[in-house]
Amino acid sequence: MTSSISGKTKICALIGDPVEHTMSPAIHNAAFSEMGLDYAYVAFQVKAEEVPAAIAGMKALNIRGLSVTMPHKVAVVPLLDRLDPLAEKIGAINTIVNDDGILTGYNTDATGFLQAMLERGVEPKGKNIAVMGAGGASRAVSFILADRAAELVILNRLLELDWAVELAGKISQAFGKNVDALELNRDNLAKTLEKTDILVNATSVGMSPDIDQTPVPSELLKPDLTVYDIIYNPVKTRLLRDAEAAGAMIISGVDMLVWQGVQAFEKWTGLKPPFDVMKKEAMKLLEGN
Repeated sequence: MTSSISGKTKICALIGDPVEHTMSPAIHNAAFSEMGLDYAYVAFQVKAEEVPAAIAGMKALNIRGLSVTMPHKVAVVPLLDRLDPLAEKIGAINTIVNDDGILTGYNTDATGFLQAMLERGVEPKGKNIAVMGAGGASRAVSFILADRAAELVILNRLLELDWAVELAGKISQAFGKNVDALELNRDNLAKTLEKTDILVNATSVGMSPDIDQTPVPSELLKPDLTVYDIIYNPVKTRLLRDAEAAGAMIISGVDMLVWQGVQAFEKWTGLKPPFDVMKKEAMKLLEGN
């Protein structure tokens, strides 16, 4: 963040409910400061019924960019002027850019998730990938993987199996490929993991404070697997600890968190921010928890 806020300072912000625990202001302001940019980033708590007014306010106040977090990622879509093609397929966005009153929505959750894989040398194209979970996070993850020509299976707990069936159907329709939906249980995991190259956890199982929980029995994990947990608190979930002990490659959700922020930053400023600075700030906050 610039040390001297003026009438020229460009504002970016986060909207969501709640927002008290967000790390985004610290991460983005560290990058703005490092690059000497006259930008500042703040967080606004916005209730569901206030979303249309908040988006109108973005235009009225000439806010340059917004991050959109839960529970507004779908609700904002019809309020925008344009959507990135991938965001349109996903039906949810997390980043808005304001170009002279024209608001464009993007899903950097999806592209940030993919970038974190590619940076680790993991290419999903043609791979068999099992995605656990069928909520908003899984939606972004599953669509970007299908867009990258991966072969998908979506697993979700029995009570919400219809979510997985619906998501699999939408991806099958959007990309003209078959996507299976299965109940997330030990037997289905065991059979699926026999032919899985990459396992993605897009559930909340194992998130702080429940750090001893895992969606996958440790004995099912194997060395020739890549395990990607999009949870970032804790930095290394029990699933990742078990996978590492089994000899598998692991990817933490912190990388996705930072890459989605990097890509939003690029869209707002037209500049590449320092990934290392943003990740260092995220780690500092997480390790302080």
